[in-house]
Amino acid sequence: MSTRRRGKKKKSKQEMKKKTPKRKRKRAFWWCFVLKNCPPLGLETLKITDFQLHASTAKRYGLGAHRGRLNIQAGVNENDFYDGAWCAGRNDPYQWIEVDARRLTKFTGVITQGRNSLWSSNWVTSYRVLVSNDSHAWTAVRNESGDVIFEGNSEKEIPVLNMLPVPLVARYIRINPRSWFEEGSICMRLEILGCPLPDPNNYYHRRNEMTTTDNLDFKHHNYKEMRQLMKTVNKMCPNITRIYNIGKSYQGLKLYAVEISDNPGEHEVGEPEFHYIAGAHGNEVLGRELILLLMQFMCQEYLAGNPRIVHLIQDTRIHLLPSVNPDGYDKAYKAGSELGGWSLGRWTQDGIDINNNFPDLNSLLWESEDQKKSKRKVPNHHIPIPDWYLSENATVAVETRAIIAWMEKIPFVLGGNLQGGELVVAYPYDMVRSMWKTQDYTPTPDDHVFRWLAYSYASTHRLMTDARRRACHTEDFQKEDGTVNGASWHTVAGSINDFSYLHTNCFELSIYVGCDKYPHESELPEEWENNRESLIVFMEQVHRGIKGIVKDVHGKGIPNAVISVEGVNHDIRTADGDYWRLLNPGEYVVGVKAEGYTAATKTCEVGYDMGATRCDFTISKTNLARIKEIMRKFGKQPLSLSARRLRQRARRWQRR
Repeated sequence: MSTRRRGKKKKSKQEMKKKTPKRKRKRAFWWCFVLKNCPPLGLETLKITDFQLHASTAKRYGLGAHRGRLNIQAGVNENDFYDGAWCAGRNDPYQWIEVDARRLTKFTGVITQGRNSLWSSNWVTSYRVLVSNDSHAWTAVRNESGDVIFEGNSEKEIPVLNMLPVPLVARYIRINPRSWFEEGSICMRLEILGCPLPDPNNYYHRRNEMTTTDNLDFKHHNYKEMRQLMKTVNKMCPNITRIYNIGKSYQGLKLYAVEISDNPGEHEVGEPEFHYIAGAHGNEVLGRELILLLMQFMCQEYLAGNPRIVHLIQDTRIHLLPSVNPDGYDKAYKAGSELGGWSLGRWTQDGIDINNNFPDLNSLLWESEDQKKSKRKVPNHHIPIPDWYLSENATVAVETRAIIAWMEKIPFVLGGNLQGGELVVAYPYDMVRSMWKTQDYTPTPDDHVFRWLAYSYASTHRLMTDARRRACHTEDFQKEDGTVNGASWHTVAGSINDFSYLHTNCFELSIYVGCDKYPHESELPEEWENNRESLIVFMEQVHRGIKGIVKDVHGKGIPNAVISVEGVNHDIRTADGDYWRLLNPGEYVVGVKAEGYTAATKTCEVGYDMGATRCDFTISKTNLARIKEIMRKFGKQPLSLSARRLRQRARRWQRR
C-alpha cells in the first residue's frame, strides 16, 4: 500500500454532509420522511370502498366491517341501520377486521378509535397486526419478544396511533383485537397508514387516481403561513387584491380576509358583493385550504388572461375569509390531520359554536305572522337584532360579533360558508317553524332560488351528485341531488344562514365540502379538483336575477329603499341606491318604496342566460315630503295635515 493511500483519511460524516449539495440532502430527508410517515389509505375519506373491508363476524349489518372507519358517526337512535363502528359478533380473541389495499403497499401504522354511540361504551384496549399477500397466509408483526401487542384505546373518541416497528410490504392488513373494555364488546374504527407501491397494471389505482395541473401551494397552513400566503397573493396581484381584517378572535388573532376586485377597497355602484367564509368550526380545515387555493388560482388565472376569471373579477367584488375561528384551528393543527378526532378545535376558545351563535330572528318573524291581530309587527326583511343579544352579558363569541358587523357593513348579495364532515349543500331555513308539524321541511319565501343555488354547487362538484358514491356517515342526500333543507336535516336556532337572510340582503348557504373534516395533506390536490368548478360556478350565481338603481328625479341614488317582488314575501333594500335581487328565470312584478317618495312598480323579466336583468326605478318625492323640505329650508317645522288633526281642529272651532 502506498504512503499516499495509507495516509488518506476516511471522510467523516460531517465532511460528507458538507460536500453533498443542500438540495440533494433535503430531497433525501424528504423521501426518508415519507417512507416513515405514509399517508392514510383512505378509510375516512372513502377512498377505501366498502368492498375492501372484511371482518370475521359482525354483531349486525349496521355494525359491519364497512362501518369500521375512523371518525364515522352513528345515528341518533340506538341500533340505527347506520351505526358508529365495526363490532364483532362474538367477544373472543379470534375476531378480526382487515383491509384489502388491492395492491402491494408499505404499511407503516394503524390509528384506532372506539365505537361512536350515545348509548354504548365499546373500545379495543390492545390488538395484534397481521399482513398477507393472498389473504390466506398471515404474518404477524413481531419483535425480539414475539408478536407485538399494540396498546389500543382507553375511551371511545380520541384516536390512538401506533407505528409498526418496521414497515411491512403486503396487500392485506388485518387487526386482531386481544383485549377490550371489560363492560363492553369488541368494537373499533380505524385508519391504516401506508404508501402504495408503483403498479401501472393496477386497475383500481388508475381509476381512482386524481392529479391537478394547477401550480398551487397544496399544504395545510398554520396561522402565520396563512397570513404569509395572503401577502404573497397580494404581491402577485396588487391591482386586484386587498388584505384586511374584520376583527379579532378570543385569543387576539386577527380575522384576515382577502378582497378580489378590479377596484379593491370600495363598493362600486352596480357591482354585487360576494363572500366565502370557512373555519367557523376550527377543526373543519378543508374549507380553509380551498379558500386559500381559490385566491391563488384567481390571481394566477387573472394574470394569464383567463376571460372567465377576468370577467368575474371585473364585475364582482369578492371577499374570501378563510379562518373565522383561528383559535380552534390551532388546537386541531397541533394534533394533526388524523389524531384530532371529531371535535377537537370545533368551538371557540371560550367554548362557543360560532355556526349557531347568531340571534334567533326566525322566532320573532314567525310569532308575529302567527299573531295576526298583534300590534307588534315584524318586517319580513332586515329584522332588527334583539336588545338582549347586543348586551355584554349575552353569550356571544367575539368572532360572531365581528362577522355580524362585517355583514352589516358590506351589502353582500350571495355567500357560502364552507364546512366539513359531510358532502352536501344545505340551504335555509335551518330551523323548523313548528315542533308540532309533522313535516319538518321549512322553506323560505325564496325556496326555489335557494334550491337552485344549492344545486349549482352540488351538480358541478365531482362527487356530490354521483349516485355511486357512498354516504359519508348516516345520511344519504342522493334523493335531493346533493342538497338539503337545513331544517329537515338537523334543526338549529341562530344559524348564520337564517340570520343572513332575515337581517341582511345576503342569501347564505352552508357548503359541506368533504366527509373528512381534516384530510391529509396528500388529499388536497384531489379535493381541489373536486371543488374548483363548483367554487367558481357558485360565485357566478350572484349575477342571476334582477339588478338596478333606485334614484330620484335628480339622478341621485336612494339608499334603504325597499324592493319587493309580488308573490315573494321577502323584501330587500338598496345599498347606495343600487340593488340586486336573486331570482330564477321568469316574469316578475317588482315594486319599490322609500320614505318620503311615491311607490312605483314595473314588470321585469329574468332570462335563462347568465347576467342579471337591469330594472331601474326613478321615483319622486311625495307632496308632504316636499312641504317638509320647504319648511326645513326656512327653519320652520311643517304642520301635520292628517285627516285626524283636521277633524280635531274642526271640533274645537265648532265649540267656540
